[in-house]
Amino acid sequence: MTTGTASGSLLRSLTRTKPVDQIVAEGGQGEGGELKRSMSLLQLTLFSVGATLGTGIFVVLGEAVPLAGPAVVVAFMLAAVTALFSALSYAELAGTIPVSGSSYSYAYATLGELVAWVCGWCLLLEYAVSVSAVAVGWGSYLNEFFDKSFGFTMPAAISNSPGDDGGLINLPAVAVVALATLLLLRGTSESATANTIMVFLKIGVLVFFCAMAATAFHSGNMTPFAPMGWAGISAAGSKVFFSYIGFDAASTAGEEAKNPKRDLPLAIILSLVIVTIVYVAVGLTAVGAMPWQQFNLSGSEASLARVLDEATGVAWPSIVLSLGAVIAIASVVLTVMYGQTRILFAMSRDGLIPPIFQKVSPRTAVPVANTLIVAAFIGVLAALIPLGKLVDATSIGTLFAFALVSMGVIVLRRTRPDMPRSFRTPFYPITPLLGIGFCVYLMVGLGAVTWGVFLLWTLVGLVAYFAYGRRHSRLAARTDRGKGPG
Repeated sequence: MTTGTASGSLLRSLTRTKPVDQIVAEGGQGEGGELKRSMSLLQLTLFSVGATLGTGIFVVLGEAVPLAGPAVVVAFMLAAVTALFSALSYAELAGTIPVSGSSYSYAYATLGELVAWVCGWCLLLEYAVSVSAVAVGWGSYLNEFFDKSFGFTMPAAISNSPGDDGGLINLPAVAVVALATLLLLRGTSESATANTIMVFLKIGVLVFFCAMAATAFHSGNMTPFAPMGWAGISAAGSKVFFSYIGFDAASTAGEEAKNPKRDLPLAIILSLVIVTIVYVAVGLTAVGAMPWQQFNLSGSEASLARVLDEATGVAWPSIVLSLGAVIAIASVVLTVMYGQTRILFAMSRDGLIPPIFQKVSPRTAVPVANTLIVAAFIGVLAALIPLGKLVDATSIGTLFAFALVSMGVIVLRRTRPDMPRSFRTPFYPITPLLGIGFCVYLMVGLGAVTWGVFLLWTLVGLVAYFAYGRRHSRLAARTDRGKGPG
C-alpha cells in the first residue's frame, strides 16, 4: 500500500459518519436492557431548567460583577444571545436525531467519527467539571445556612478545596454528589419527579431574592453602568456563559422522552427563555441593591446571600435564600450527572469507550456502573479543585461543543436536505453561522491557562481515541465487514 493510499484510508476512517437512520434505530438499546420512554414535555423542560438555573446565578455572579460592574446585566444578555443561536441549532438536531448522545451523536452523523469523539470528550469536561463546580458552590451555601441559623460553620479543612482558605477536602461537595447518585440509581422517572419539585422551589427562591433586593434598589448603584467598558462586559460574558450550560440537558434524554421529535426542540427553547428572564431579573436587582465594588466577595461563593445581608441589614432573608439554594442547587448536580451518563452510554454503544458504560439494569432501566463511575470521578474533582478553576474549564469545553452543533446543522442541511425535521432553525444559514461566531468570540475571551487546560485535555482525548476508540469502533467494524475480504 502506498503512503498516499494509506493516508487517504486513514482520513476516510476518521471522517466516516454514522447514518442518521442507524443512530435513531439503535436508540434506547444497551447491553442487558434498554432505556425507558417516560419523560413528558414538562419534565424535559424542567430537566433543562434544572441543569441550567442555579449554576451561574447562585455561584458565579460574585465573580462576574467586578469585571463588568452594573453592565453584568448586558453580559448575561450577551451570553444568552450566544446560547440562543446554539439552542436553535440544538432544537433542529434534537428533533431530527432524538437520541441520548446530544451533540456527540449529532457530530457523528454530520462531521465524522474523530470530530464526534473530540466533541464527546469535551462534553465529559463540560458535564463533569460543571457538576463539580456546582457541588463546591452548594457547600458554600450550606455553610452560609449553618452560620446564619445556628452560629457555626464547618471547619475549612473539610469544607474547602485544597489551597482555598486552608481547605484539605470539600466533603459537602462529595455529599451532594453522593445524594444525586442515589436518586439517579432509583430510576429516570423518580429522578425527573424530584427535579420538578426542586426546580419550582429554586424559581421561588430566586423570585424571593428579587423581591427582597428590590426593596433596597438604588439607582445610584447603576452608575457608572459599564466602568470597564466593552472589554469588561465581554470578559464577564465569557465568565457568566457558565450559567447557561445545561439548557441542552433535554437533548441527552432523547431516548427516554415520550414524544422526542415534538418535545425536545420545545423543551430546549422554553428552558432557555425561562432561565434568561430569571438571570436578568436577578442580576439587575442584585447590582441595584449593592454597589458593584462590594461584589468581590473573597472567601465565599454564596454571593446572593451576601447581597441580601448587605441590602437588608437583617439575617432571615439570607437564611431563606441559603436553605433554598442548598435544596435547589442539588437539582443541577442531579440533572447534569444524568446527562453525562447518557452521553457515555451513547459513546459506549458505538464502541468508542468500554462496554461497561452501556450496561443497563433490567430492573431500573438505569446504566448503573456508568452512573457509579461518573459519580466517583465527579466526587474527586469536587473534593479537591477550587471553584474558580472549574468554571472557565467548563465554559471552553461547552462553547466548543456548541460550535460543533451549529456546524452540524449546516452540514446535515447540505447532505440530507430532504430529511423530515420537526423543527427548522430560522434564518438559516445566518443563525448557525452566528452561533459559531459567538462561541468562538467567547472562547477567545477566556484566559491562556484555560486554553492550556483545554488543549491538554483534547490531546489526552486524541491519545485515548487512537489507543482504544478507533480500534473498537463498531461503525468501523461494520464498514470493514461491508467491504468483504477484498
